[in-house]
Amino acid sequence: MRTIEATATIHPDRTLTVQVPPDITPGEHHIVVIIDEQPTVPVPRPPLQFAAYPVGLTAPERTFRREELYDDER
Repeated sequence: MRTIEATATIHPDRTLTVQVPPDITPGEHHIVVIIDEQPTVPVPRPPLQFAAYPVGLTAPERTFRREELYDDER
């Protein structure tokens, strides 16, 4: 017997789809579904914070084009 805990979405047509781990064999299985009274509310995540440093080219003559990085004639 295994216990799998997951968050699921019940669609408006009252269907529920569950993705099980790959080591569960295909076929009929006895399962138990427990549904909480209140649906879970997703917790909003704060936006990512990036440093606001001005980053420019190290030198105007260096553009780091492919031809400059690799010594191949294409």
